[in-house]
Amino acid sequence: MARLRVFQAALVSLALVVALGAFAAHGLESVVSAARLETWRVGVRYQAWISLALLAVALWPGLIARGAVWSLLLGMVVFSGSLYLLVWFDLPWLGAITPIGGALMMLGLCWAAISCKRPL
Repeated sequence: MARLRVFQAALVSLALVVALGAFAAHGLESVVSAARLETWRVGVRYQAWISLALLAVALWPGLIARGAVWSLLLGMVVFSGSLYLLVWFDLPWLGAITPIGGALMMLGLCWAAISCKRPL
């Protein structure tokens, strides 16, 4: 994935973090339980962290494996997305999918760390 696309994806994801965080504070608070609200916030928090990691990958002057980027993106979507859907549709079984996203995020972070190449 081209560096510019990773950078753009990270920035769009961070914009979503702001919107989803605001939605939790102003829209969900009176609709869902405190536990479900915290679940939503965990999704937002992890999406923010991985978005920042993607920014770092995009700005790294050397090479980073393309698979690491895809693992980070897919992990973020599966992890945070499953939590958002769990809260929004009250589908607790989606909690069983969330760790798959977490594993993909950890894989992507480790893969990026191992594949970092210094610029020439």
